[in-house]
Amino acid sequence: MADETHVLENRRVAFLAAPEGVEQVELTEPWKAVQRAGGTPELVSTDRGEIQAFHHLDRADRFAVDRLASEASSDDYDALVLPGGVANPDYLRTDPDAVAFARGFFELGKPVAVICHGPWTLIEAGVVAGRRLTSWPSLRTDLRNAGAEWVDEEVVTDRGLVSSRKPDDLPAFCATLVEEFASAVSPA
Repeated sequence: MADETHVLENRRVAFLAAPEGVEQVELTEPWKAVQRAGGTPELVSTDRGEIQAFHHLDRADRFAVDRLASEASSDDYDALVLPGGVANPDYLRTDPDAVAFARGFFELGKPVAVICHGPWTLIEAGVVAGRRLTSWPSLRTDLRNAGAEWVDEEVVTDRGLVSSRKPDDLPAFCATLVEEFASAVSPA
């Protein structure tokens, strides 16, 4: 795209993360990409207050929660980002409100971007069957068992679902999610 500074103008993007365990760079890099493109990111979680991010296994920064998953609706957003970290999606997939929130984007045909272990939440939401995507390699069997076609590629796009494997893929992941989110029909 020629000018990406305003391609997401008037678009609200939800970032869904657990109270603890999100991989910080997989939250912050897509967040900055959405902001650079003119979009408005909002942090949605299962608890009020702040979430605790991690650099792999080490505690990193804390981030303020904008909205609870139990109070948020996919109707209120134009797109969803599901960052990884092992503990983050493992927790989210056990929370019915978080799972329902993620599923709502697929029901409405809105774009979703997911990286690393993030697809665990989508498996629980029942939305990966018949889709082609990638993830951290240890999710390969889980995704195949859920009916997805798993591939080992830097970034994969399938009908509005953008997926990547790991932090090293973030440049391609961020560029592709901005492009996919910008091509969505209209802001919420």
